[in-house]
Amino acid sequence: MDRSQKTEAVAQLNAVFNEVGVVVVTRNLGMTVEQSTDLRGKMREAGATYKVAKNRLAKLALKDTDYTGLEDFLSGPTALAWSEDPVAAAKAAVDFAKANDKLEIVGGSMGTQVLDEAGVKALASMPSLDELRGTIVGLINAPATKIAQVVTAPANKLARVVGAYAAKEDA
Repeated sequence: MDRSQKTEAVAQLNAVFNEVGVVVVTRNLGMTVEQSTDLRGKMREAGATYKVAKNRLAKLALKDTDYTGLEDFLSGPTALAWSEDPVAAAKAAVDFAKANDKLEIVGGSMGTQVLDEAGVKALASMPSLDELRGTIVGLINAPATKIAQVVTAPANKLARVVGAYAAKEDA
């Protein structure tokens, strides 16, 4: 990389750090190209991004962002996963690490809150933003459904009684 490419890479990472909800730092312990491609695909499906970045450039990009606490994690063969949804990147990374021992979760950060490996795993166990939205919609919708059932129940019972009397008279 020449100097202009490095400057551009730092600027891109800095822009990412200013926009995302969570950053997870992972350590690559000899993953194959196929495994890395599989991991990137799973990250994309979850709405996250996975990128191997030079530690020195990543440290430069962290300056003046909420994620400055990640500098301690950036040593050795590391990679970064991030997403706007605070759970997506952590969940995808932890799920992949469970199935593949060549990916290690080092730590992460949600804004200024630095997370160790256990913190990232705890974050991954939480429901995603879409799951929470679905739950809220279900909770809001449930009372309306129950009200409709209660209002229509007397009419249904009356119709059954009238139907029973009609059947009795026909017999």
